[in-house]
Amino acid sequence: MKKASSASLVMAVAMVVGLHSANPRVAEPAAQTTDEPSVKLANGKWFDGSSFSTRTMYMSRGVFTAAPAERSDSVIDLRGGFVVPPFAEAHNHNFDASSPETAKALVAKYMKDGVFYGQNPSNVLRARRGLEGFVNVPSGIDVTFSNAGLTGPGGHPIGLYLRNLNRGGMSLSDTNSTEGFIWFIADRADLARKWPAILAGKPDFIKVMLLYSDEYQKRLKDSAYFNWRGIDPELVPEIVKRAHAAGLRVMAHVESAVDFRNALEAGVDQIGHTPGFRGTGQGKLPPRLEPYELSDADAARAAKHGTFVVTTLGEVAGISPTGPDSVTRRRADSLFTRNLQMMKKHGVRVIVGSDSYRSTSVPEAMYLASLGVYSNAELLKMWSEETSRAIFPNRRIGRLEPGYEASFLVLDADPIADFSNVKSIRLRVKQGITIPDPST
Repeated sequence: MKKASSASLVMAVAMVVGLHSANPRVAEPAAQTTDEPSVKLANGKWFDGSSFSTRTMYMSRGVFTAAPAERSDSVIDLRGGFVVPPFAEAHNHNFDASSPETAKALVAKYMKDGVFYGQNPSNVLRARRGLEGFVNVPSGIDVTFSNAGLTGPGGHPIGLYLRNLNRGGMSLSDTNSTEGFIWFIADRADLARKWPAILAGKPDFIKVMLLYSDEYQKRLKDSAYFNWRGIDPELVPEIVKRAHAAGLRVMAHVESAVDFRNALEAGVDQIGHTPGFRGTGQGKLPPRLEPYELSDADAARAAKHGTFVVTTLGEVAGISPTGPDSVTRRRADSLFTRNLQMMKKHGVRVIVGSDSYRSTSVPEAMYLASLGVYSNAELLKMWSEETSRAIFPNRRIGRLEPGYEASFLVLDADPIADFSNVKSIRLRVKQGITIPDPST
């Protein structure tokens, strides 16, 4: 039995891996055969969802396996490293590319941070196509896309669309088209007319916009709320029904606790923000925080239905707790802490997403750690296990057990002792393939 370096050995193993995919956009490990090579992963401390334990693992043809009947073909010595599943990003719009150079840089950034899985809730098809060959391949990050989001007339994110239109980044055809960025849905008849074209773009899931939905009629008639309104909440149950019939999940953008309730009432699968994540949208929280506070009933219902709730809270970390806006920072921290505590109390399936165009989900996870609502072990599980499985519910990922994809990170130090150790990545392996260190 021969020892080998992690890079050379796993690359050699990868050469014999044939990949197939149930979803043509996502590469998956090949089925196993009886004569496949086996690799022994020795001297690692493996995360089991709550703690680390020293054990020996094996992998073959891109998946973790039970111990082989005979000796392994090769051995990788993990040298006491802390092994965790790869991290994930449940909400980011930076999964797009205008050139091969930008696509390559994007993948390198995510791989460097150990974030192997992502979800883009609102994109144009041309940006998605710009990533072909860089994402959803064994050597890249795996991403799902909603394509254009569904909103009401004059609804969010029309403001973002108009800014990009003025800058030349979008075109007049980017609304109400399969290739576009926004679908404006006025009523049930309008939804029925546009639904075939929505599906024609082959979305991985559907995104709907709920913004202060209890005031939908008022905001629809008042130009002061242009961009600060969403879709008619009465249409969302029909959208969910149509999406589920097509085998698609639904994510709802929410702002307030009422939006959160309306999303749950409609039966969405994911709620794309935690209420209060940006308050008025002007960088300040409103005078009253009660409209953004989740109740016991809200959290209990989300838990009962297994609805995932994405965090997107970390942007406030850019406000110094001791600077001129320290009051805003303290109020935001307090609101976010209360909502997270409420969801933790009832067992809501909270997952990590940043909605930060300039970064991966690492700063989001670090901000969540700073709030202290979840223990380091709980947060690690949320980020490395729950988030990836929420993005790809039909894949065996996010666990370090036989039968799951052999994708993992090896850290130099214990992230349960100090959560910042999630940045001390020594080795990256995806589906049995070593990912070269992007920083070298």
